[in-house]
Amino acid sequence: MYITDHKQLKEFVARAKNSPLLAVDTEFLREKTYWPRLCLIQLATEEESVVVDPFRVTDLSALAELFVDEKIVKLFHAAGQDMELIVHEMGVIPKPVFDTQIAASLLGDTLQIGYGALVLNECGVKLKKADSFTDWSRRPLTDSQVEYALDDVIYLPRIYRSMKARLEGLGRLSWLDRDFEELSDPDRYRVDPFERYKRLKRVNQLTPQQLSAAREVAAWRDTVAMKRNIPRKWVMTDEQIVEICKREPRSLDELFMVRGVSNALKTGDARSVLAACSRGLDVPEEQWPELNKSYKSEPNVDPQVDLLYSLVKIRAKEAGVAFGVLASHADLAKLVRGHYDEVDILKGWRRHLVGEELLSLMRGEIMLGIEDGLLKVTDCTR
Repeated sequence: MYITDHKQLKEFVARAKNSPLLAVDTEFLREKTYWPRLCLIQLATEEESVVVDPFRVTDLSALAELFVDEKIVKLFHAAGQDMELIVHEMGVIPKPVFDTQIAASLLGDTLQIGYGALVLNECGVKLKKADSFTDWSRRPLTDSQVEYALDDVIYLPRIYRSMKARLEGLGRLSWLDRDFEELSDPDRYRVDPFERYKRLKRVNQLTPQQLSAAREVAAWRDTVAMKRNIPRKWVMTDEQIVEICKREPRSLDELFMVRGVSNALKTGDARSVLAACSRGLDVPEEQWPELNKSYKSEPNVDPQVDLLYSLVKIRAKEAGVAFGVLASHADLAKLVRGHYDEVDILKGWRRHLVGEELLSLMRGEIMLGIEDGLLKVTDCTR
């Protein structure tokens, strides 16, 4: 069903309120805007599936009622961007949620299995790809486009039922509680412009003082991009911000020495950038930010990481999950350095599966050895 008016939407919502499940997906464009532009919302219960056209149904408040109804489990595959879009467009956070991509990682699939591969594995259906690069903002939509969009939700209830049963059989369903609660955490969707500097390309080339300037300039860029609803790079590129902060300019002439800046910025914006840069450079040293350093090779860390890696590999194989689902090399290095709050392996189901054992191994309470050619874990406290 293709919903194009408010009456149709309200009628669907009334029916969906009686369903325990609601599969959700969205189609959007973001190439020319800061915020994603919602183009379609696909929804499915176990009885019906619909496509809602937000260009024609501009009041989506009735739909928001479903998203906050805690009697209905909202099903997503790779929920992050869809959740962000719903929060921005409707001001509500869907809860409770079940993400089939996350759940698949506990059932032996790869860490970020695609929806098409999951549908093939779980339902034996090979999805069409003809409309995968559709411009969803163009109207009218063809029957093929609507069918393609509906395919993204009609299989989710069936996949959910199958996954839930298998996870319950393995005693792992509750392991996902924390992951899914985090998806519905409001803090996840709050935009802090003063955190953006950490994700600038080549930001690690900056000194702490220059990093302080980058924090201010990147925050200015994000604020402007949000206000004008244009991509960040249309205001200024990452490379330009980093090069500006390297030069530590105190005048417009010095600022404009960075390639392309004089063309990218009008005089008023250029003065704002210069002021932001100076403000950051003048921050007291004790307030300069620091990046989490990535150590490629550390004599005192690497051997311990190798040992922890071996234990994780054992437990991942036993549990039938991919190694990357449990931990990365960077996670294990942080663990060795004592940064316990920064690693997922000490949270939720990962802690249950191997995190506690990793701590025991680091404390010398267990050890790894080889028996009959296989790695074996031995309890040293007995």
